[in-house]
Amino acid sequence: MNEQLDCVVIGAGVVGLAVARALATRGREVVVLEAANAIGTGTSSRNSEVIHAGIYYPAGSLKATLCVQGRAQLYAYCQEHGVPHQRLGKVIVATTEAERPTLAKYQQAARANGVLDLEELDQARMRELEPQVRCVSGLLSPSTGIIDSHALMLSFQGDLEANNGFLALASPVLGGAVGAEGLRLEVGGTAPASVTARCVVNSAGLAATAVARSLTDFPRAHVPQEYFARGHYFVLNGRSPFRRLVYPVAEQGGLGVHVTLDLAGRARFGPDVQWIDGIDYTFDGSRKATFIAAIRRYFPDLDAARVEQGYTGIRPKISGPDEPAADFVISGPADHGVRGLVNLFGIESPGLTASLAIAERVSDLIA
Repeated sequence: MNEQLDCVVIGAGVVGLAVARALATRGREVVVLEAANAIGTGTSSRNSEVIHAGIYYPAGSLKATLCVQGRAQLYAYCQEHGVPHQRLGKVIVATTEAERPTLAKYQQAARANGVLDLEELDQARMRELEPQVRCVSGLLSPSTGIIDSHALMLSFQGDLEANNGFLALASPVLGGAVGAEGLRLEVGGTAPASVTARCVVNSAGLAATAVARSLTDFPRAHVPQEYFARGHYFVLNGRSPFRRLVYPVAEQGGLGVHVTLDLAGRARFGPDVQWIDGIDYTFDGSRKATFIAAIRRYFPDLDAARVEQGYTGIRPKISGPDEPAADFVISGPADHGVRGLVNLFGIESPGLTASLAIAERVSDLIA
């Protein structure tokens, strides 16, 4: 039996649920197909849970535009729907004189992206804000915050279901084909099925490129090469000495080993960048020494005995270790020629921050 559906969203991470919610609130009939047994088990639950301001991304890029737009939307949504969050702010620190020019570049990039609230910090001002941090200068980003990402996803799910949308867990998409009446998807799980949908949004995160390649007659030239960057997070046992987030000057491939706080006030350090060949969440405890050295550049009084193993996360990248960071790819019919299909590739950070803006953009493409 082939069931006829209106809209299918593949993937119940934060972006997939935001997209499904947006489509459902616009009156579409939406089914979300999720391979796992719960929502948000991949990238969406293995990150820093930061609401980003939009400082680092190239002007005019989707990351910059959707981060700044999405940040405003996300703060408003959290207040309206009671999603736990805090606008704590963060400091970006230069630990050597050679890093000062990078801070100036961040200010320029931020202004170009419409982020106009950065404050320059000298050593005295930094000591007032973060007494434990050592640096030669810094920047304060007051619009950076933290969020309970699982509560956000549950809220998106609630909105979806309140608008007659449906979530199907343990329903992996095994393949499909482009047809005259829509996209046919073969769905696995305990009750395998074949469904045909007028529109499909591929928001499968780490598996998005694999899902696209599994669609017969979809042009392979429009599927980028995937790369996997694993990051480790260590946690600080006991009371945090920090009042807000602390970021060093960025490293190649990521933002360096930085300090984030959860909503209970606990500090965690990470992530590092480790390029791997596939999806593997193994925690490598031997990386602790590298973390300690990186953290002590700006927090010299760190007690290494308080640093404990946390968790790992993997970013779904579409640029490799020796390449400039790729932008988000939101690829619709005008790009690849397949009616009713939108592919989301490389939706890593700031995907959580940008989730509502991404959902709005995808909904417009579907409409």
